[in-house]
Amino acid sequence: MVDIHVSVALPASVESTKHIATAEQLGYRCAYLYDTPFEGSDVWLALHDAARATTRIRLGPAVLIPTLRHPLVTAAQTVSLHHEAPGRVVTSFGTGFSSRAATGQPPIRWSYVESYVRTYAALLAGESVEWEGAPIQLMLTSGQHETLPLDIPLLIAAVGPKGAGVAQRLGADGIISMSQPIPQQRDFTDAVVATGGTVLDDGEELNSDRVRLAVGAPWAGVFHFTYTAQGAEAVREIPGGPAWLEVIEKYPPDERHLHIHRGHMVEMNDADLAAWHAGGHATLPSTTLTGTADVVHRRVADMASAGATEVTIEPSGPDIGRELTTFIDAVRG
Repeated sequence: MVDIHVSVALPASVESTKHIATAEQLGYRCAYLYDTPFEGSDVWLALHDAARATTRIRLGPAVLIPTLRHPLVTAAQTVSLHHEAPGRVVTSFGTGFSSRAATGQPPIRWSYVESYVRTYAALLAGESVEWEGAPIQLMLTSGQHETLPLDIPLLIAAVGPKGAGVAQRLGADGIISMSQPIPQQRDFTDAVVATGGTVLDDGEELNSDRVRLAVGAPWAGVFHFTYTAQGAEAVREIPGGPAWLEVIEKYPPDERHLHIHRGHMVEMNDADLAAWHAGGHATLPSTTLTGTADVVHRRVADMASAGATEVTIEPSGPDIGRELTTFIDAVRG
């Protein structure tokens, strides 16, 4: 058994509470929900629903996008979730790749993230803090006044030294990285690695319908991220990239982002499917945590050896229960 915590990250949806309850029964440490309102569900509402349906599993957003809410609103939602699940709440923040890109905007500057999170933390500490030129504060009623100060574990989503520096200055408990641990995570108590993938059945082919449905959406995120961060020429170098571009570039440039991020992390859009069928599925073992149970076990063990304290699977497809079960069984060996 690998010495590492196992968690899950899901889109907020009408079904997420059921999946989180399953994860709790299987022994998952934490359930995170995406802050992707462009897909139609509210992360805080879904977390509150999950809190009422569970008793042990930790709960939190991963990751919150500061520009989507006033810090007072985020602090109030945190207090509210704490009342539903005392001692089980964790928060995390980032610069907002998908939720910003899906609205045609670049990631938030790290300086803004740092200012926002510092303000948020001060509010949970019960302090008065300046925002937009005036002091703000959580002015809880007499029946709630003992709630503050509230100490909630804090994670920062970062893949480079700038974000890690912000996490250090904020006194964050940990960093969330993508796919692999990063060296800076060794400086924190919590080193969380988020990854998509699926455990293959014996003899199962990478291009099977089950694999496509189970991992195609997280796999396609590579195209979404690469195009947004590096442009079309970088996508063209990825297996399946030319087919993906052929679909996307049919749309006007000013609305292209709407089609790139349609179905993000939930289901494959037309461009994603074109890339898959053009041979892009061959990159699954290198871009996702996909393989037999033995392969998945070894790769998670390598993460733990590199400093990861928690691996978070991002399952998709029609059988989330199967994905949750096979993944944690593989990690446990």
